[in-house]
Amino acid sequence: MSKILVDTSVWIDALNGRKNVQSDLLGRLIDDNANIVLCPIIIQELLQGIRYDKDYQKVKEDLAGFEVLHLDPVEAAYGAAALYRKARKEGITIRKSNDCLIAFYAISCKATLLHNDGDFKKITKFSSLKLLL
Repeated sequence: MSKILVDTSVWIDALNGRKNVQSDLLGRLIDDNANIVLCPIIIQELLQGIRYDKDYQKVKEDLAGFEVLHLDPVEAAYGAAALYRKARKEGITIRKSNDCLIAFYAISCKATLLHNDGDFKKITKFSSLKLLL
């Protein structure tokens, strides 16, 4: 079963009860025991935005049930920087450099990315990033 890296944008929508194609798909993927994976930056982005300690603990425990992709941090930094620079050379503006890091994890670990963020569609124009929607 192929890996599906779920971006922070989808997790936030799902956790906040926002209904959209991506959050609905995430619910179905979880119900189907799909091979959903995380990477460290997604964990950080999710947890740092949680206001209440009780909610923080619950989400942290829930996330612990998913596989976490691992890359050498320096390799990941070089790879994300290269993606960002490539975008600029192509005349493409990536609003959040963390999106390049997430994309690099997906590309390097051969995961398909489920997202709700326009930066990732831009990244597919000059990389091998695969998107689920």
